Amino acid sequence: MSYASQQAMIDRFSETELVQLTDRAGANTIDVAVLQRALDDADAEINGYLASRYTLPLATVPQILVGYASDIARYRLYDDRASEQVTQRYSQAISFLKLLATGKISLGVPIGADPQPSGGGAAIAGDCPTFTRESLKDFNA
Repeated sequence: MSYASQQAMIDRFSETELVQLTDRAGANTIDVAVLQRALDDADAEINGYLASRYTLPLATVPQILVGYASDIARYRLYDDRASEQVTQRYSQAISFLKLLATGKISLGVPIGADPQPSGGGAAIAGDCPTFTRESLKDFNA
């Protein structure tokens, strides 16, 4: 499940900006593969923070994550040319995700269950040993 979509990016930042950021072939259109890679990277970054507290994938995507995923994907598309505003929005998204990961704020969706111990102890099972004192008594080194 993706947190943001191509349309969410267009709605937030304009098709013109996304063409400028993704069009590497000079076709004057959004390169869907380039945009999807940035969206996938944003999803992975968000999941890295959410996985410690929430069961993934989330059943529903809270609207706030759509905005932050869009900001992260946009930052990734700018690469090393990001403006101060783009960098600041990315930093705000990461700050928010850190607060989520530590439990200082919540998404308002159920938190994942704590892993339960599986019970029982360690055990070793296997065939009888091949080499024993008895089978090696005639061996001379």
